Amino acid sequence: MATNMTPPAQAVPFLEQHGWTTPKLTAVAGDASFRRYFRVDSGARHAILMDAPPPHEDPRPFIDIACHLRSQGFAAPEILAQDLDQGLVLLEDFGDQRMREHVDHHPEEEEAVYRHVVDLLAELRQQPAADIPPYSRDEYVREVNLLTEWYCPAQGLEVDLPGFERAWDQVLQSILDVQEPPVTVLRDYHAENIMLLKDGRLGLLDFQDALAGHRAYDLVSMLQDARRDVSDELEAAMIAHYLSVTGETDPEQFRSHYAILGAQRNTKIIGIFTRLCKRDGKARYLDFLPRMWGLLEKDLRHPDLAPVAAWFDENIPAEIRQQPVPVEAPIS
Repeated sequence: MATNMTPPAQAVPFLEQHGWTTPKLTAVAGDASFRRYFRVDSGARHAILMDAPPPHEDPRPFIDIACHLRSQGFAAPEILAQDLDQGLVLLEDFGDQRMREHVDHHPEEEEAVYRHVVDLLAELRQQPAADIPPYSRDEYVREVNLLTEWYCPAQGLEVDLPGFERAWDQVLQSILDVQEPPVTVLRDYHAENIMLLKDGRLGLLDFQDALAGHRAYDLVSMLQDARRDVSDELEAAMIAHYLSVTGETDPEQFRSHYAILGAQRNTKIIGIFTRLCKRDGKARYLDFLPRMWGLLEKDLRHPDLAPVAAWFDENIPAEIRQQPVPVEAPIS
């Protein structure tokens, strides 16, 4: 199902109302949601128009988090204009130099760029968390259940659902015990959501789902990227760098929590990508599943994930994980 990238009818009146005369709109890359983005050119001025149509999308969380991050000195887009009833938000344009393409085209700069994004997380943890909901036990479990709700039916599997939640409860408790005080967890902190700005700062995008949670989550999000291969060597070096610059008092506990949150996130993403195919007709997301299973299996090798690893071995053995999800027969 292709995304319609024709600007909404109300876009030009909205822009002209806010002083952007005779605007030219060009579609730019979107994401897995209903949100769409357009570059706006009006004379010498440039901006990005977010189309977040209600009731599917609510741009208020994005606006609130952007203002919070900017107040702490981080480069979130400035909000130039908004019409919440129509779901239109005009944003500062961060340009086209996205981290993903830059490091792919300049591999000699990969480690330096990753060091920069890790340093930003070290700075973020020094700041008070935004006034946002916590990353609670119920939210962690709701997310991992996306695997049993979407991936397992797509593969024709009947699995032990109560045992799944029991296993996660066992391993997540150590995360919940140390989430106070929490940090602002951006939740989609990865190479396709980071812009390299001309002033040397990192432009942050796609943080509207932020929660107050554990400091390791966004590090996992960056280093176990669903869309880009990060070598084991680079991952290990960046974890070591983070531990060094933050002065973590218990590095082994942090590595354990990193693996637990990696397993939680990767389990969730397998469910989400299956849902994007089965519910939304976006079959291309199935191409990422082999990478996600590889990342999940790496995390499950940590001894503190033994209960969850045992559940996977009993319910989704290795030979099934290697089978592609069938594209046909959508799940309603």
